[in-house]
Amino acid sequence: MKLYTCGKCNNLLYFENSFCLSCNHSVGFDASRLELITLLPGKLHGQYSDLSENIHYRFCQNSAYGTCNWLVDENDSNTFCLACSLNRTIPILTDKNAERWKRIEAAKHRLVYSLLKLNLPIKPKAHDDDKAGLAFDFLVDVSKEKRVITGHENGLITLNIEEADEAERVKNKLDLGEKYRTLLGHFRHEIGHYYWDVLVKDDNSIDSFRNFFGNENQDYSESLQRYYTQGPPGDWSIHFISPYASSHPWEDWAESWSHYMHLMDTLETAYYFGLHVNPGEQNIAQNIGHNMNRDPYTIENFREVIESWLPLMFAVNSLNRSMGHADFYPFVIAEQVIHKLEFIHNLCRNNRT
Repeated sequence: MKLYTCGKCNNLLYFENSFCLSCNHSVGFDASRLELITLLPGKLHGQYSDLSENIHYRFCQNSAYGTCNWLVDENDSNTFCLACSLNRTIPILTDKNAERWKRIEAAKHRLVYSLLKLNLPIKPKAHDDDKAGLAFDFLVDVSKEKRVITGHENGLITLNIEEADEAERVKNKLDLGEKYRTLLGHFRHEIGHYYWDVLVKDDNSIDSFRNFFGNENQDYSESLQRYYTQGPPGDWSIHFISPYASSHPWEDWAESWSHYMHLMDTLETAYYFGLHVNPGEQNIAQNIGHNMNRDPYTIENFREVIESWLPLMFAVNSLNRSMGHADFYPFVIAEQVIHKLEFIHNLCRNNRT
């Protein structure tokens, strides 16, 4: 994530800010420029103009609920921003659901930001039965017997909104023996399934995909049943980023895709903060020093990305342990996994819109 500052007073801003806490100017995100814009009220109600340029905006309709700070060009006929236009279903906004939805939107907007940085195609579904395009359903369990299953199918990503409840998410994490479970992680995993359909399924890269991940034509249901019954193979950590990735090539792809997005977004944040890992001359042999001096989204050679990632994660995991927390990134990236991440990196660069 980029580091943003107020165009009026240079106060630091979070990506989710809708006004500057220092000078109180309204701010909003322009997805076409990937910039957080400082605004002045326009002549018309609900209209704003860029403080430094003669560009006029209005806020996304979901700003009324405090769930979106993205802007829509005044000449755009859409009332929703790009990120919110992807929503097909949101929960009934009781107090509890409204808070959950707000957390969900914060994670989803960060997801869309990363997709824009990767220059990947983002096409909202035109209607409910449209097989092309992307849409989101945020749903509540009907009953204990009819639970909402988080997943992806034909461009529709469904999320059980209980995942926005910290206690429920931690319970699910422990029950499933997972090291990491977040809303943003869910989005990155499921969007991986979507981009497999978009970038791999009917493309000439399918053979290369199978070389790295295996043949996806093996029965998916049987593979998952075998995984939940028998668990991962004993040597899974040599070949996969997580135990679940070993269940089926599609899940290996989605897990690898989500970790690729973890790497890119975290390294971008480190770059904009000017972080430099320098553990001292006594650790030169371990090669864990690195200066985060390049935006990872501009790096062509993925090996340069991973060379930045490993020192940063060693440092941040060490900081977390000093605070008594679990590791920030509790995964080991084996060489075979690096090859998979590199394949994804190159595929994204070759499919920029």
